[in-house]
This record gives sequence, structure tokens and C-alpha cells, in this order.
Amino acid sequence: MNIEQIYTGCLAQGAYYIESNGEVAIIDPLREIDPYIKRATADKATVKYIFETHFHADFVSGHVSLSKATGAPIVFGPNAVTSFDAIIAKDLQEFKVGNITIVVLHTPGHTMESTTYLLRDENGKDHAIFSGDTLFLGDVGRPDLAQKAGEITEEDLAGFLFDSLRTKIMPLADDVIVYPAHGAGSACGKNMMKETVDTLGNQKKMNYALRADMTKEEFIKEVTDGLAPPPKYFPLNVKMNKEGYDDIDVVQERGTRPLSPEELEVIANETGAIVLDVRHQNEYVKEHIPRSIFIGLNGSFAPWVGALIADVKQPLILVVSEGLEKEAITRLSRVGFDHTIGYLKGGIKAWKAAGKEIDSLRSISAEDAKAEVINNNATIFDVRKETEFQAEHIEDAKSTPLSMLNNHLAEFPKDEPFYIHCAGGYRSVIAASILKSRGIHNLVDIAGGFAAMRTANMSITKFVCPSTL
Repeated sequence: MNIEQIYTGCLAQGAYYIESNGEVAIIDPLREIDPYIKRATADKATVKYIFETHFHADFVSGHVSLSKATGAPIVFGPNAVTSFDAIIAKDLQEFKVGNITIVVLHTPGHTMESTTYLLRDENGKDHAIFSGDTLFLGDVGRPDLAQKAGEITEEDLAGFLFDSLRTKIMPLADDVIVYPAHGAGSACGKNMMKETVDTLGNQKKMNYALRADMTKEEFIKEVTDGLAPPPKYFPLNVKMNKEGYDDIDVVQERGTRPLSPEELEVIANETGAIVLDVRHQNEYVKEHIPRSIFIGLNGSFAPWVGALIADVKQPLILVVSEGLEKEAITRLSRVGFDHTIGYLKGGIKAWKAAGKEIDSLRSISAEDAKAEVINNNATIFDVRKETEFQAEHIEDAKSTPLSMLNNHLAEFPKDEPFYIHCAGGYRSVIAASILKSRGIHNLVDIAGGFAAMRTANMSITKFVCPSTL
């Protein structure tokens, strides 16, 4: 038996490749399926089943394409309804993969079809659970993504989750290994650990949601407390995971159309496409196409695209470093953005050579910002998450989280300069690009963000441990 966790940091997502005696099960695969097929071929094995723990909201799974390519059936837990052929398993139903057995444990709560898969080894011993978004390390799945107005509430779902954990997962032995679908950084939970594998016994000791003396009422209150609104693209990803999608090869072929500067202008005007600049933030700061939006590949690219652009059907044209076109399109497709319609051939150099207008962003060091803010009595806007701001922030700064930037547009000065920062410089440039696209140009980015400002001895509030907020 071989279990391999295939972890994708950009999405904080874990997919699983399980092989036994020439047969393979894949759990929650990514959209690009070639790595799974190549791995099975190298093992001289056959993909027998594709298991989905639930209808994912934060990414588009590769289940449909992988099934088409391998002939392996897709397996969902009870209550799932799909537009494609799938096995809708019953609670406790068993599936043989080589010498091992995978048992369906229906664990509703995160969603109503949420399922944990229990792996029993060749001796019938419980070895591991693949817990999807039911149980994370240090947390549990948020119970507000599957609610329907008038039918079910997040409190209802939290109650189901409480029962699922205590009747299906907590009775298992402490040495059972927990393989979750996500780790720290995912929007599917609140306070996940940075580790991606643990034992159930350790989770029983340290995961707040698994306290043995916890009442259902306490659980519901703690699990639903402090939930930020889910990103707007989540329901659109769920829809694609339920109904199907184009193969990634089709998406890449459509997106890798090279465009001259003149073609880019014409197509952008005709289609309403957003020009998305995915280079490093330092390159964008120096020069970029006016009104283009920056979200760099070097950060949490796909989740930020989903959160800020939201509409997966929005046409996109890329400004991308040479050779990274397919990577950008692949990472966009992971969160359902399949409508990239081309990229600027030759990049910014070609744009400048064609005599097109260039814009830039004023970005200064923390030391210079310290002096300018004092001399100009200027306002600093902090675009980090609210919890980061609450933990500590620059004295007198205003909190305008990037994820909710549109809700704060009226707060930014119309004429006098103001300053924006994040933790290290990535999110503030995203925010700056959005503000500039809306005609707000009197802003200054603080390079290096909060870390640099601390080094520059700017006045900072007293630290408050985030776990106490």
C-alpha cells in the first residue's frame, strides 16, 4: 500500500494518490490530471476509483476529466446530485482497491453530502481517514457554504457536523492518520494548522472542536463565530463541480492565443476583458498597462483572483512573464476561471515598442514613508486581514482589508496623497491596482509592508495574540 499526499500550496489543498496491488484510488484530484495518470502508468497500475469528499467550493476538481481519461467511476457520498454519471454511495459502503478497503463514512455538516473515507489495510485495521472539509488539523469545515435560504441554516449544518464528528470520527482509534483536504491558508476553515498530516489522537487533544466535554450548543457557537463572508466565486465552483466543465487542454488552447498590443486593445474593448498582470509586483510597480489589475503568480494567486474578480465567466487577457503562460492559465482554471482569451505577446516591452501608454505606481521605502506621513499628516490604509490588523497595526492606520476593498472606496481621500501597505508588499500592490483602475491615483505603496515598517521603528500598537480575538 502506498499513500501519497499531493499538496498544492497556492490552494492549500491536498489531493491523494493511493495504490495497492496494481489498483489506484484518487481522492479530490486537481483539475490538471496528467500527473495522476503518469504516476499510475509508472506504477503499472490502473485507476479504479475517483473519490470526492464533497462538492468543493474553493477549487474545481479534476474528477470529470480524470474519469473521462481513465474510465474510472466517480464516487460521491450520500445526498450528492450530479449532472454526470457517478456512484452515489451509501453510508458504510465499502470499495476494494487492491488489498485495501475504503469505507464510506457519511459526515454531513460542512455540506450535506460531505463524506470521510476510512482506509482499512490488508488486515482490516483502520489505518487512515481522508476527511475532506469535515475535519481539518486544528479546525473543522465551515458550516455556512451549503445553506439555502428558508431550508437550512449554518446553525443546522453546525449541528449536523457535531453529530458527524462524534458518531463517525471520534470513536476511531487514536493512531488513525488524518489526511484533510486543506491546510492553513484555505478559506474553508478559520484556524488550520500549518501541518498537513496528523494522528487523530493528537487532534482529539488539541482541536477545539473535538473536546470530549463540549455540548452541541457550545460547538455550534464556536464553529459559527467569526466566520468571514465566503468568497463570491465559491458557488460558481460548486456549480462546475456538480455539472462538469471543459477539459483543461481546451482551456489552455483558448488562453494561449498570443495578442499584439493592437489586438489586445481591440479585443479588450469588444469583450470587456480585464487585463490581468500576473508578473512580480516589483515589475508591475515600475511599469504596467493603464487600468490593468495586478495579481501576481508569486503569491496566493488563484484564491485572490477568485475573491476579487469573482465571476468565473469574466474574460481575461494576461500580461505574463515569457514562458509562464500555461502556468497562469492552469492556476486560473483551478478556481474555475476558464475564459482567458489570450496574452500580450512580447509583454510590456512589446507594449512600449508599439508606443502605447504606460502607467506606474509610486512605491517608497518604509523609512521614507515614516517621514512623509509625519510631514504631511497623511493617512495610512492597512489592507491586511482584519485579524492581522487587530493583532497589531501602525498607530492611527485604518483597516481596509483587500478582500473587502470595494466596501471602503468612499474612505480613500480624493485629492491628498495617502499610503497603503500589507504584510510584505504583495497585497498592497493588488489593492493599488484596483484603486487605480477605479480612477484613484493619489496613493503611495509602502514597499515591504508591515515588516519593513516595524524595522523602520514606526509607531505600532501593542500586540494582541490572534487566538484571543
